[in-house]
This record gives sequence, C-alpha cells and structure tokens, in this order.
Amino acid sequence: MVGVDRLSPGPETDSPRLEANSKDFCPECGSNTLVVDRDGGEKICSKCGYVIQDVIVDRKPEWRAFNLAERRRRSRVGAPSSPAYSDKGFATTMGDIRRDFKGKVSNERKWQFRRLSTWQRRVTNSSDRRNLNVAMNILARLCNELHIPKGVKEQAAVIYRRSLKKNLVRGRSIENIIATSLYAACRLFKIQRSLDDICMCVNSSKKELARSYRLLHNELKLKVPRPKPENKIAKIAGKIDIDYRIQRHAIRLLKSAEKKKITAGKAPTGLAAAALYIACKQNNDKCTQKDIAYAAGVTEVTIRNRYKGLLKGLDLKI
Repeated sequence: MVGVDRLSPGPETDSPRLEANSKDFCPECGSNTLVVDRDGGEKICSKCGYVIQDVIVDRKPEWRAFNLAERRRRSRVGAPSSPAYSDKGFATTMGDIRRDFKGKVSNERKWQFRRLSTWQRRVTNSSDRRNLNVAMNILARLCNELHIPKGVKEQAAVIYRRSLKKNLVRGRSIENIIATSLYAACRLFKIQRSLDDICMCVNSSKKELARSYRLLHNELKLKVPRPKPENKIAKIAGKIDIDYRIQRHAIRLLKSAEKKKITAGKAPTGLAAAALYIACKQNNDKCTQKDIAYAAGVTEVTIRNRYKGLLKGLDLKI
C-alpha cells in the first residue's frame, strides 16, 4: 500500500511521469482508474495499488525537444515537408529484384519484382531528380566552405528548384547555377558573401556568375534588397581587427551620408571602406588606407575618392 500513496493521482498531483488510463480494468478490484508510471515502467491501479504490469516499453525517442526547431534538428527521419527529411525528397532505388521485402530469394515472383523495378526507375529516376542530386551535393560543399547558415542553404535550394522548373539550367553548368542561387540567397538574407568569394570555390569566372545571376533575377523575379554600405562594415573591420566603437561611428557616418543623398550611384564597398577610414582617423586609430583597401578588396584610389566625397558632403574636417 506504500506504492498506492506514492502513485495515487490526487487533485494536487500534476507529475508528468504519471498518466491516467481507463481502457483496462483492475483484475483485483475491478476499477478502471489506472495510472501508468513511465519512469518505473509500471501500470498500477489507483484504487487498490495492485501492479497490473511491471514492464512497459518506452517507445518515445531517447532525445528531448522543447520546441519545433529542436525537434526537426534532432529527428532522424522528420516529415517530407520538414527540412530534416532524411533523403531530401529523393526516393530510394530498388535493389536485387529477385529478393522480396523479407530478403528471401523468390523465383516465383521474379517477373513481378522486375516490372516494379522498371516502373520505379521510370517514375523516380528522372533527369530532374538526377540533376537535383548533383546540385544538392555541390550546394552542401559550397555552404561548408563558405560557412553558410542552414536557412540560407535551404533558400538557395528553393531558388535552384524554381530555376530547374523553368528550364533555366538546361544548356548551362549545374555548378554555375547552384553557385548563383547561393549568391542570390545570401543577398536575400543580407549575408555578406560576394561573387569573388563564391568564385574561389567553383570553376567559373566572376563574369559568368554575374551573367547567370542576372538571368535568375530577371526570370524568377527575385526581390533582392539593395546592398547597403553599412552592412559591409563588420566584414571589412573583422579582417583587420578594428574596434566595435569605430565600426558604430562609421555606420553613423554612412547613415548621415545616405540622408544627404551622397551615396547614390556609388559602390557600397568603397563607401564602407572610406567611412571606416574616416572613423579610424577621428578616433586616432593607426589604420592605413592600404590595410582597409586590402580588407575591402578595393584600391587605395577608390578609398581616397570616396573619402574626399564624404568629407565634402558631411562638412567634416580631420
């Protein structure tokens, strides 16, 4: 009866380990109010304390998830509509047609398995599916080398699937289109990855990637936000270890210049490098134009031209 006091469900009991079960009946007293202790693996009558079953298999997963994102990330299978789906939408291929689903050799149903295998290849082994298989492998390699977040990777896959449906991949390199899709996804998520960064990981020139990007942008009608120079400050400053206080000062300079419409028609990278150089000068930081130009990927002449334009437009004196 000690177990009855410990496991009996009262009005104040809200333990998640206990579950009420009214489908069975107690063979001792006939009560249908049973309690299941998941931790102990027992099913107990709450009225008389009789242990009806002492071995209950816990079929729940061994991991715990507290939100939907954790469940999708930790699930081994997931659902076809979730990003955690194991085969990413690619169907499996039938193996030995002489064996049945139990692995036994069956000569009687050999022709049935052969017909099933033939129709399975016709339905699932299409050219689009093979194309996607190659493209997703290339995308996984690019995201690993460029340290791309998972959300951007999924967006790039969506853009590539749309281009595949519109027959934009036909006659063009798969690697070229998937790299361009990744660049478009980075632009949509405001991830600072340039065409030069992506060119270093693929066998395509910057000119070819730019041409493919214009094709995807026009045909798929991508609503890509306009690049802002203040978004490039962190990437440039991170390469040469500039203090965060100077970065915020450079962002304030760029926002003031944007309000006065000084930044119109100028490349955002050059403006960001020039604003960062002005902020370093005003904060007595010993950072040269050569260092900032190397980190930004522009020339020193570009920094000097944008530097003079910002000083004149914002009425600054250094």
